[in-house]
Amino acid sequence: MKKIALALLLGGLSLSAWAKMPVVASFSIVADMTREIGGDRVEVVSLVGPDQDAHVFQPAPADVKKLAGAKVFVVNGLGFEGWLGRLSRSASFKGTLVEASRGIQPLKAEDAEHEHGGADHDHGHDGLDPHAWHDPVLVETYIRNIASGLSRADPEGAKTYAQRAADYTTRVRAAHQWAAKSFAAIPAAQRKVLTSHDAFHYLGKRYAISFLAPQGVSTDTEASAKQVSRLVRQIRTDKVSAVFMENMADRRLLDQLAREAGVQVGGKLYSDALSGPADPAASYLSMFRYNVETLLKALTKR
Repeated sequence: MKKIALALLLGGLSLSAWAKMPVVASFSIVADMTREIGGDRVEVVSLVGPDQDAHVFQPAPADVKKLAGAKVFVVNGLGFEGWLGRLSRSASFKGTLVEASRGIQPLKAEDAEHEHGGADHDHGHDGLDPHAWHDPVLVETYIRNIASGLSRADPEGAKTYAQRAADYTTRVRAAHQWAAKSFAAIPAAQRKVLTSHDAFHYLGKRYAISFLAPQGVSTDTEASAKQVSRLVRQIRTDKVSAVFMENMADRRLLDQLAREAGVQVGGKLYSDALSGPADPAASYLSMFRYNVETLLKALTKR
């Protein structure tokens, strides 16, 4: 080891130049963004993995250990991670905390005061909708914040992070332009869909799509019989033909709605989590493109 260290020093490199900076991300979507920006300089661990629901996540001792050893902690913010403060205190985290959504003007949650069971799931209770990543224009803010946070923790890599962030922004912007053009070709009155979780208002606002949902912003509440009945009436009144489930959701409720309203389940959308590597939404950009393509296919079937 001494010989290796000496060789590195003689070559003008420190040992730290060969070590990846340890980064913890709260869930899979911001983890992917961080990997895109950090590249080979970072080792990113996601607390909530693919196809897992951050709304009902409960940190375990192993998660406390992961965070305690991290130099950077990347979170969504906007109240999405209701367990964030408790976890940070347990881990005595003293590194760089990056709130990826910082600076975004959030939308108001439609159901921010629902009651929970015994678990501590409190994101959205401040009346804000935290799902801003579904708007690629706002994702440019995520990219800037993550690049800035990585640069604060690793000044030597600042140039690399800035370049990778610029390249990533170009790809995200291209995806937005494609989506905007594609949705604009569909009559506005036809852009009405039902999803199993109220998570797509940012996407809806950006592309003028009306999203209905049997639940509020958090997946840890169940829709009441009265809500289901109201949605069935609304589906029939508004002539909604596209009905989707999400990758973390129990599809029984959506099947019930589709059956009672006489419409078909149009497929699966990815909302709060990426897919595993073998499925079509393993990165943020592939998730966005998959969701848009799935929506377009259903909306043009009419």
